[in-house]
Amino acid sequence: MKQYPIYSLMIVSFLLSFSCQGQSKQNSTDSPYSSKKASYDGIGKVYMGREISFVMGFEGRGWLERQSREQEESVSLAIANLPVTAESVVADLGAGSGYYTFRIAQKVPDGKVYAVEIQDEAIQYLENRSKELGFENVTPVKGSETSPNLPENGLDLVIMVDVYHELEYPVEMLAAIRKSLKPDGKILLIEYRGEDPAVAIKPLHKMTVKQVEKELEANGFKLVKNGQFMKIQHFLIFEKRN
Repeated sequence: MKQYPIYSLMIVSFLLSFSCQGQSKQNSTDSPYSSKKASYDGIGKVYMGREISFVMGFEGRGWLERQSREQEESVSLAIANLPVTAESVVADLGAGSGYYTFRIAQKVPDGKVYAVEIQDEAIQYLENRSKELGFENVTPVKGSETSPNLPENGLDLVIMVDVYHELEYPVEMLAAIRKSLKPDGKILLIEYRGEDPAVAIKPLHKMTVKQVEKELEANGFKLVKNGQFMKIQHFLIFEKRN
């Protein structure tokens, strides 16, 4: 299998900027998190046995838009398999440069896409890019480390592309996402395959289906689709569990 050494240095560091620079040590016995000595590419914060990875800044947006991304990551297949209609309301969490955002916007011409980021530079870029491309159905949203700041009960789909493993507060974020979803709303996680050693990504930037399912189930979601069509990533759709 072709190797992707660039990922080892830059992987998704530039996607979403749910920044972990303010690493916090959870000392409360009620906290779902624990602490350890930080790994080379981790923040030392552990959730359900998984150390959360670090993220980097928005300066890598050019890498997100690289021409080889389609071939490497099966992007068109992911877009084609989105569980949306023309009227769907979607949120792209950790939208980065909008690589997925604007492709999703074409799928929901009568709907809406919220492009969620926490860095002001990214928000400004997404606003400018939306105007340049003429997408009136794209709305950039300033999120926080604990909430995407989306309307309650208003979303059909929330998508995170190589982002979930970088959330510094996954429990709080999933709770906020759950509130934002309609009763039949869904979460889609696209994550590099942690089960496959041939996927040349740093370990903390990959996830196994078992780990993803364990964490999402603990926060009120159930796995309803495990797509097997992407080259090096999982395509995992979750619904609310009653």
